[in-house]
Amino acid sequence: MPLRFCAPWDLQRLEVAIAVLIMDAAYISAIAALGGSAVGALASFMTTWLTLNSQQRANRWAREMSRRETLYGEFIEEASKLYTDSLMNRSEEPTKLVRIYALSNKLRLFSSTDVLTKVEDVMTRLLQTYENPAQDFDWVLKTKDPRRADILRPFSEACRRDLDL
Repeated sequence: MPLRFCAPWDLQRLEVAIAVLIMDAAYISAIAALGGSAVGALASFMTTWLTLNSQQRANRWAREMSRRETLYGEFIEEASKLYTDSLMNRSEEPTKLVRIYALSNKLRLFSSTDVLTKVEDVMTRLLQTYENPAQDFDWVLKTKDPRRADILRPFSEACRRDLDL
């Protein structure tokens, strides 16, 4: 349908312009659909990546805590054995201390400074007890305050703080 107020040569340009606009609208719809799909796919990818990343971080943290708990427990067991031995015997065998020194050095790899300070305190008390031949097990039984005999209590409390228990 020809327009009344247009010159014939303008009519042809107008029809081309309308065809371009119609084609541009189709392109715009297609590009919008593709853009929406791309944004949706990216959002899905990012959600999956963030979920997996947080799960891996949680698993790493749980493994680390389990490793610390195990090592803290091994140190407590070994120190308890040596403390009992030191109360009853004088040490003529330095090889008895090899395992506890190995454990204390393993603890230095990842423990907090608070825990390491308590490890050093336990090691010092063990050596002092081995060096004191006059002390025997009877004083532990007769003591009014059992905490005085528990050289591992400050260490275990530091471990609890370190593990956030």
